[in-house]
Amino acid sequence: MIADPVFWAVAVPAVILLGLSKGGFAGMGALSMPMVALVLDPVRAAAILLPILIVQDVVGVWAFRRTVDWHVIGWTLPGAALGIALGYYFAASVSPETVLALVGAISILFGAYRLWVERRGVLAESRSPGWVGTLHGVAAGFTSQVAHAGGPPFQLWVLPRKLSRDVLVGTTAIFFAATNWMKVPAYAALGEFTRANLTISAMLMPVAILSTMAGVWLVRRVPAERFYTAIYILMIAVGVKLVWDGLF
Repeated sequence: MIADPVFWAVAVPAVILLGLSKGGFAGMGALSMPMVALVLDPVRAAAILLPILIVQDVVGVWAFRRTVDWHVIGWTLPGAALGIALGYYFAASVSPETVLALVGAISILFGAYRLWVERRGVLAESRSPGWVGTLHGVAAGFTSQVAHAGGPPFQLWVLPRKLSRDVLVGTTAIFFAATNWMKVPAYAALGEFTRANLTISAMLMPVAILSTMAGVWLVRRVPAERFYTAIYILMIAVGVKLVWDGLF
């Protein structure tokens, strides 16, 4: 178990962001992993958050299970499996400092990408070939395995397809629910599903469930634009700190 109050002071807000993200404030949860990596080994941090993500996925999958673009899933999910395998071998082969620096770099890229999208507006419509989606799936699987941040590579291929809102949400929910389950053997092989880690996940689970429900309630009542901008700027700042710690 982790007795350090600093860990809990960081972990609880990080899990709240995950819940708000799953509840409708998409993108906010990407800050959670970089936050926890500030106070904990990044691979262990990811292992603690994974069971929480899996439980939260149930809400999205159940709500949108009938609005899914299976063409997108069929092309991206096999690539994600390969990306997860590559992410596992990467985490198993390099030092924690290297993983930390990569998590920071992914955080910087994600924050910058989201700020760019917010500034430029919706991406122009495009329907690139399926094999391009598979390559994006590889990238999404790798970044998801390393930092639970597979959103940008997935979105770069899916958003230009101009899916309806419900189909986009349902497709995203199914993709990441399946991706998160595929990550379980990798983290088990890394030896990270210890009793201590799973106990911490269980202790944080009520916060995750309540914040997911709060996200569903708030998303219809609170304009999120300012929150998003602050979150993405903070992601870049945290990413810079992680890269610095990992390299120096």
